[in-house]
Amino acid sequence: MKTENTLLRKAFTAIILILFISVLPACGGKSDARVIVAGSTSVQPYAEVLAEEYASLFPKNEIDVQGGGSAAGIMAAETGAANIGMSSRALREDEKGLWAVEIAKDGLAVIVNPKNPVPDLTLEQIRNIYTAEISNWGELGGPEAKIHIIAREAGSGTRSAFEDLVMSGYEINPKAIVQNSNGAVRQLVSGDPNSIGFISLGLVDHTVKAVALEGVEASMENIFNESYSLFRPFLFVVKSAPEGLTAEFIDFVLSTEGKNILSDEGLIPY
Repeated sequence: MKTENTLLRKAFTAIILILFISVLPACGGKSDARVIVAGSTSVQPYAEVLAEEYASLFPKNEIDVQGGGSAAGIMAAETGAANIGMSSRALREDEKGLWAVEIAKDGLAVIVNPKNPVPDLTLEQIRNIYTAEISNWGELGGPEAKIHIIAREAGSGTRSAFEDLVMSGYEINPKAIVQNSNGAVRQLVSGDPNSIGFISLGLVDHTVKAVALEGVEASMENIFNESYSLFRPFLFVVKSAPEGLTAEFIDFVLSTEGKNILSDEGLIPY
């Protein structure tokens, strides 16, 4: 169960992002030639690639992509502080009045250091690691070493997805090392043989190892056939039905060209 403090941190993160957007140059009047896209740091790198390609085709149009987290992005879209909010989790009941489209699916990878010999974990084992019920790799067939738990921050879509898909209502141990981006989690795990973390599958590289889940490899193919259960939607969220440049950019993202870009970047396009 999420605590009151967690909810307050999410709201604070969202407010900070909205305030930040409000003081950007020329932000006082979002022109037809400028679209602000803000939110999930998981979606952000892919949105940036899409925005760069779109700008090369339409150089007079500006797509400004910012992070801040899924909760902040959804709130920014709802308040109109951003034209498009990015979310790496499904909308909650009180958010479903917003217009949303799934641009891709992304796997959630549980990662360890490449030197860690543990190849496979069950959902229950992962949950028990993150509640600290299991605290030593030796309990899982690994070395006799304390497990260093790394997690994303409250308000992160990656964390929300992990809580929904893995934790089943149990809280992540408050002593977990908290990082504010997938890249930061990956960097810590790559440098610590006794650590464990979770990141977007599309961001897994040679510096970390994605463990199999109950014997099923964490791969795009297994997400597509749904044999690997840890996956989540990547959403673009708008206050109401998109118009103008906002609609044009979303149409580009959903086009064959946009889908090819997302596929090349390791996602499964909608």
